[in-house]
Amino acid sequence: MHFDRLDRKMRVFETAHDHCVLPEVHMVARIDGRNFTRLTRELHPFEAPFDRRFHDYMLTTVEHVMSCGFRVVYGYTQSDEISLLFHLGENSFDRKLRKYESILAGEASARFSLELGAPASFDCRICQLPNQELVVDYFSWRQEDAHRNALNGHCYWLLRGQGRTVAEATQALHRTSIAAKNELLFQNGINYNDLPAWQRRGSAVHWETYAKPGVNPLTDETVMTHRRRLGRNLELPVRAAYRRWLADLLAAA
Repeated sequence: MHFDRLDRKMRVFETAHDHCVLPEVHMVARIDGRNFTRLTRELHPFEAPFDRRFHDYMLTTVEHVMSCGFRVVYGYTQSDEISLLFHLGENSFDRKLRKYESILAGEASARFSLELGAPASFDCRICQLPNQELVVDYFSWRQEDAHRNALNGHCYWLLRGQGRTVAEATQALHRTSIAAKNELLFQNGINYNDLPAWQRRGSAVHWETYAKPGVNPLTDETVMTHRRRLGRNLELPVRAAYRRWLADLLAAA
């Protein structure tokens, strides 16, 4: 069969189920580590419940996927997950979901693997959010999840350090209130509110403008120019203040 005819015939099977995000719909990519519990506990042990080196690897990965060719205005990470908010006008690949999901999963996997020095992989899915309020809801949700994970993690590893087995520590925390978990930590010398903010709230990466001195080639005078770069935020506000902060960031995007 002639190649052009064969190509047209087979392309139908490759693209028949392509789904595209409609214009004016916000896109948020959720990128999650695959089998990271085993990766970080057995294959390449990190400090529990939080390891600064692992956190740096995740932030570097966020910066990479924010710079790999898409218009991403905000990145958030907690634990082994990354959330990316695309610019509302992002239109690469005609907004085909399979393109975003496959490219971002591949880019995150490659960057993190380089940082770790060993193979690691991520999956990716795209959330389609019809308005800005839902975008703020999404990131508020992920921050609340970070808080719950941090509180549970510190309590769990405290109990494990006291000699409890996996089953015993898990059972001890089952259906335990947030107040009781805070009290457990406090009675053992840990004030949860004094823990690093990036552990309790997650961390962000977003674009910032900075002034850079340069030289006017016509006058040889020193002038200030403005450039953009990615900045890390390890001290995110929380709850209502975080929602206001996000709304301001989105308004300026």
